[in-house]
Amino acid sequence: MRYAKRGRLRFTSHRDISRALERAVRRAGIPVAYSAGFSPHPKISYAGAAPTGVASEAEYLEIGVSRACDPQRLRADLDSSLPPGLDVLDVVEAHAGSLADRLEGSMWEVRLTGVDPGEAASAVAAFLAAPSVEVERLTKKGMRAFDARQAVQTLTVAAAADGTAGQEPFPSCVILRMVVRHETPAVRPDDVLMGLRLVAGFAPPSPPAVTRLAQGPLDAMTGEPADPLELDRVGGDL
Repeated sequence: MRYAKRGRLRFTSHRDISRALERAVRRAGIPVAYSAGFSPHPKISYAGAAPTGVASEAEYLEIGVSRACDPQRLRADLDSSLPPGLDVLDVVEAHAGSLADRLEGSMWEVRLTGVDPGEAASAVAAFLAAPSVEVERLTKKGMRAFDARQAVQTLTVAAAADGTAGQEPFPSCVILRMVVRHETPAVRPDDVLMGLRLVAGFAPPSPPAVTRLAQGPLDAMTGEPADPLELDRVGGDL
């Protein structure tokens, strides 16, 4: 299943989203399967969840069911049982292979307000030219340093195209788009922004608005994420 996390719900934690989805599954009457053991729990597994505060058009999960279901009926029933902002976009019947293994990379959009496009372009060029960009992030195991440059497959910058940026009283705005490979530790858009600051002193004056546009297997031709559900649509291995 592919679902979106939009609007104010981007600030919802993954734990709260999982609880909302479990309630919606029960409300929609979906025949979810349960694990065995002393404390059974619904067979719902999440793959590559976006961080709190980030919107997404490409979140994925798998639901185990106790009997066959029509995917389109399940999509409609579950979508109507979820709050606005958690939107079910696609449901297919799973076949062979692991969904999580197909999620090789993500495409992100980062909107930055109050930023000069030329300054952003110079920072992006410096970042891409660097052989490595070491950043630090606080993890559960303490501060960890890692290379933010290695995982970035593409990084481009463009002026906002919504007809408002750059016109008074609206401040200038740029959009960064990046394709980032899923590695360990995971490189997130805020890590790339930190890298831009380290290599070029690029520091946007306001918080970024981040949206994951896609995630899936990286296409060898385009370098962008392809549809991870395509194998299931065709009924198995291509």
